[in-house]
Amino acid sequence: MVWSPRRTVPLVLALSVCALLAVPGNFPGLSGEARITLVVFALATCARVGTPIDDTYIALGAGLALAVTGVISTDTLFGTLGDPTVWLLICAFVLAAAVSRTGLAARAAAFLVSGARSVRQLTHLTTAALVVSAFAVPATSGRAALALPVFLALAAVLRERRRLVVMLALLFPTVILLSAVATLIGAGAHLITVGVLWESAGEHVGFTRWLLLGLPLAVVCSHLAAEAVLVTTTRRADRRGPVRITVDDIQRHSPTAVAGPLTPPEARAALLLVTVVALWCSEPLHGVPPALVALIGAVVAASPALGTVGLKDALRTVPWSLLLFMAATMAMGVALSASGAASWLVSGVPGGTRVPAWLFLAVVVAVSTGAHLLLQSRSARSSVLVPLVVAAAAGAGVNPVSAALASTAAAGFCHTLPASAKPVALFADVPDTPTYTPRDLLRLSAVLAPLTALLVLAFALAVWPLLGVPVS
Repeated sequence: MVWSPRRTVPLVLALSVCALLAVPGNFPGLSGEARITLVVFALATCARVGTPIDDTYIALGAGLALAVTGVISTDTLFGTLGDPTVWLLICAFVLAAAVSRTGLAARAAAFLVSGARSVRQLTHLTTAALVVSAFAVPATSGRAALALPVFLALAAVLRERRRLVVMLALLFPTVILLSAVATLIGAGAHLITVGVLWESAGEHVGFTRWLLLGLPLAVVCSHLAAEAVLVTTTRRADRRGPVRITVDDIQRHSPTAVAGPLTPPEARAALLLVTVVALWCSEPLHGVPPALVALIGAVVAASPALGTVGLKDALRTVPWSLLLFMAATMAMGVALSASGAASWLVSGVPGGTRVPAWLFLAVVVAVSTGAHLLLQSRSARSSVLVPLVVAAAAGAGVNPVSAALASTAAAGFCHTLPASAKPVALFADVPDTPTYTPRDLLRLSAVLAPLTALLVLAFALAVWPLLGVPVS
């Protein structure tokens, strides 16, 4: 492994922190368990930033170290795998596999984009379709894989207008990443945030509450980002020409039917998806937890009589590595809270409650927006940032829910480099199809980074308080 400043600096900082914590005379108010927890947290963060070791392996190693040293019990470590949010994600992937198998998503996308008569209409109709997909497919990488055939069909129809194809190639991953905040299952990072908030601050954020706070931000941010992609990638002449895409055009490049009556499997999948999403959104009325609703939906989706996918095939689509990462991260959140490490971090917040809430949130949003340059994994960013943000928010007199959501939403920006996110990498290299270059990404990022950061900050300060999440 070649050592570079990117790897050396985090290692030096982490070892320095460990050395300071190892001296008993330093930080007299810190217990032994809190010292161990902070050492493990620092080393895990250093490993994520400065080494190519898999994030899940690092998280499991950190959780194991905390259990072996007695900071957390083995029941706590293994119990996190039974957390309802973990089951919610497993069942959501089974449901997504059932929907994907039928080709229902391609049919819905064709219905939307075939109504476009101009480049701007095509851009925003595509954006709307991608935002809606956040309710059907969990995790951004899964949505990107599902959307790729739709992009290829559009690219084939528009092959004579190269700049429009490049624009669409950039639009798809941009909206997929920024619209993920719409739902709790939109990204694994969201479930980590919810787990940390519950374990560290005793705050419960369910599917409905997340939807109420995240969906408006996702819609506004996605459509503003679509305009940014359109302006930075195309010229005025490209945007002036008319667009005519028919369902037949898309059908010629789609392996499944996108027109005509719904097939029985498509009808069953559509009914099941609508029912599950409706039950998720109406949780306050019936009181059935989202994880239980998802489990019922998954059992129906994989049933021999009514299902559209076999259970074994559906379970192969579940990102088990991500689930283990989430469980281990939740265990670290428990350790930070139970050991007193979080309380000690709170006491060290510069300025304490004298820090203005808007300034605290501005710093959180800025750091979270730029964190993708060091940590490519969205879940890894949340596992590092959210426990620190939640701990510091209490010391600054800021609502931890507002701070954690702002950090998680801002971390959704990861467009600077092709390697910054899986959807960006997937659409950056599409065989036999023109796509964007690193220069296109940098041009977009120069506009999109401050735009998304300011938008998240505006929601945290002005919109979310109206929806029941005060700043302080």
